[in-house]
Amino acid sequence: MPQGDKNSFLAKARHNMFVGLFTLIPIWLTLLLLDVILQFIHQLASPIIDVLTAWADPGGAAFHLVKHPWFQTTLAVIIMLSLLYLVGWLASRWFGQRFLLLLDDLIQRVPVARTIYNTIKRLAEAMQTNSDDVERVVLIEFPSADMKTVGLVTRTFKDSRTGRELAAVYVPTTPNPTSGYLEIVPVENIVPTNWKLDEAMSFIISGGADVPKTFVYDRAPVDEEELIKPDTTPKAGHPGER
Repeated sequence: MPQGDKNSFLAKARHNMFVGLFTLIPIWLTLLLLDVILQFIHQLASPIIDVLTAWADPGGAAFHLVKHPWFQTTLAVIIMLSLLYLVGWLASRWFGQRFLLLLDDLIQRVPVARTIYNTIKRLAEAMQTNSDDVERVVLIEFPSADMKTVGLVTRTFKDSRTGRELAAVYVPTTPNPTSGYLEIVPVENIVPTNWKLDEAMSFIISGGADVPKTFVYDRAPVDEEELIKPDTTPKAGHPGER
């Protein structure tokens, strides 16, 4: 094989290998994440699975079927989905709400569990509701004034001394958004994005490769004409004027 053809073949082979690698990486990571989630679900549901499959004769074909990993994983997923539906149904009923209040009161009596429970509960509630004053997904200056990053507003509040409006912004990391930073940012320095939460998560997990359709980097300019409008309010004259 001539040297030129050999180099061309090696270059094409290297190119195809890189394409194959970057094609398989997302699929492999997705399957790996699904495997971790399914194993976690299986561990949670395993006591119920053992009870449901206790009837199977160890020497029969049914025993091998119910003990097969795919059967048990499928059953675990069905159990977890049914459990989530049942908890949601109960939580929307009066007696379910009373039970949750009793459970909440019980957890509040345990010092360490109370701190963990309240923190996670507040975060979950913040993620389900929109902030009163700013949108959920925003851009903030981080880690310096010359850069911006995606953040999730979890709550707004005011400075007790100056009354300045502030926002607690959770900054997720790439590609694992479950870890990140908490920043306290003045509301006037926040850039709303109009993104949905799933769009923001896709942008973060993909390392910026999956960009939402709309992207606004800077805050909307302040209308200076509105700020310097002349005061047209009629003024009271002096007592001697008519």
